Amino acid sequence: MRFLAHFIDQLILGVVAAPLYFILILPHILPIIQDAERNNEPSPETIGAIIGAAMTYACLALIGAWLYEALLTCSSWQGTIGKKVLRLKVTDEAGNRIGFGRSTGRFFAKIISVMIMYIGYIMVGFTDRKRGLHDMIAGTLVMKY
Repeated sequence: MRFLAHFIDQLILGVVAAPLYFILILPHILPIIQDAERNNEPSPETIGAIIGAAMTYACLALIGAWLYEALLTCSSWQGTIGKKVLRLKVTDEAGNRIGFGRSTGRFFAKIISVMIMYIGYIMVGFTDRKRGLHDMIAGTLVMKY
């Protein structure tokens, strides 16, 4: 259920992020393609521009994903749109709604869960309270309602 909720959330974020990608990055890729067609090396300025655009995109995508998850998780919904659709909610260990700080901590703890070959997520299937590493770090539970 949690994987499906995550998939739904990634689709939503992707629909927002894709146009942003095309607006920020594509204009910088086209000159590189044109240079390649003319057998020219891309200029340092062109390479710098695409790196700058990619960094801007990555920062905006990270901030957008963080705010999407953190704000919705600490709201009265107690979860993202994917969790809401599947009737899941994020609580503290006592079953109470979490605040923005804990929700933010949980979001960034998910990066650790991913960095260790997704073991932090895999743990959900093997722990008694179905908690991932990020849930343990943030002191949260995901419950069905």
